[in-house]
This record gives sequence, C-alpha cells and structure tokens, in this order.
Amino acid sequence: MIIVTMRSCLSRIPLRRLWPLYLLLIGIIPFSRADSDPPPAKDATSYPAVDNHAKELVAIAAEPFDTPEKCKIFHVDYLKYHFLPIRIIVTNNGDHPVSLRDARIFFVSAGGDRVPAADPEDVERRVRPRDSRGVDIPVGPIKVHTKGSASDDKIEADFDHFEYGALAVEPHTTRAGFLFYDMQGLGDTPLHGGKLVLRELRDSSGNELFYFEIPFEKYLEAHR
Repeated sequence: MIIVTMRSCLSRIPLRRLWPLYLLLIGIIPFSRADSDPPPAKDATSYPAVDNHAKELVAIAAEPFDTPEKCKIFHVDYLKYHFLPIRIIVTNNGDHPVSLRDARIFFVSAGGDRVPAADPEDVERRVRPRDSRGVDIPVGPIKVHTKGSASDDKIEADFDHFEYGALAVEPHTTRAGFLFYDMQGLGDTPLHGGKLVLRELRDSSGNELFYFEIPFEKYLEAHR
C-alpha cells in the first residue's frame, strides 16, 4: 500500500489551482483576534488602585477596563450596555493559601449604591431584551407564552474565559480575572468617588481577613 501525504499531493498541483481552496479555507476558518487576552497580571502592589495588607501579606488591586481600546479583548461591547469590566488582581505573599470561596465583592458608588458582580444572564437580558421576554403565540382562542431565551454565546464565552474564578490563591502567587458591574443609573462617571469592597476572604485556617477597600481615585489620577 502506498501512502501519499497531503503535502506531496499539493506539491504536484499548480499553484494557480490552489487559490480557490485557499479562499475557501479563509471563509471557513475565522481569524483569531490579536488582542484576545489582557497583559499578564503583575504584582497587585504595582497597580494604582490597590489595598495592601502588609501584616496579612495580601494585596488586592482593581483595574477598570473603562475605555473602548482596553475592551477590545472582549467579544461584546460591555460599555455600550453600561456594564463595566473590572480586573481583580490578588497577590498572596504569605506562606499559606488565601480562600476566596465565600468572598463578597461589591462596587460601591459615591452615593453609597452597592452593586454586586453581574452574572451572564444579567448582561444577556439587557443585550437581548426581546429574546429574554419571550413571545405570545396564538393557539386558537388562547395565547401560549413561550419562555424567553437570553443565552448569548459571545457573552457566555467572555465570562467563561475572563471571569475571576480562583477559589484560592496559593502562597507567593498572583491570580487575576474580571468581574462585570452594572453601572446603569450611576451617572456618567461612576468611578469618581467609587470603590471596590471585598469581604469574607479567609486564610488557610478559616480565619477571616480584614476587609479590603479599593478606591478608584488613584486609578483616575494615574490616567489623567
């Protein structure tokens, strides 16, 4: 039996005849985006908006992705729908893991509004409101209401890839990921006077750490 490789077969075909196949492959195989990931996370203390607990050897920084240029890494224009992606960077310089399993992370506005991190469904309901409501289909004299489906593959992909998911930060390690916050109704500049508050982080013995409070003023000052 003679086995002929694809390369040897293609090498015998005149180049001009390969152009249709080449063009077909371009249409089938999507190009990956150049900026598919944010820059590698650095030590949390190197970011302007940070709360460093020197005694507990844990630092947490927050980096808002508040410009269209920074948000090019996502499939969806979250800023358009008033959702603000915030990158959370946690650095554990201690010798024991830090647990975020029970962590509560809120954006707190200057007016005291406390906003929890959004779920994919929260974003999908705003991006695709008609699909999320469902429709009434007439069946004879009655109407049957179909349940809405707000599932969006692009949003799901972004949350799967970018959302902060570390339940523990190992010793001498930095972990980073995104949380998405609904800024609708908080004005045009919600970061002014705003802060991120993190509670119920625990050490390896289950003891709760002091809460972390990260004001965004230093971030805004650094980017003026």
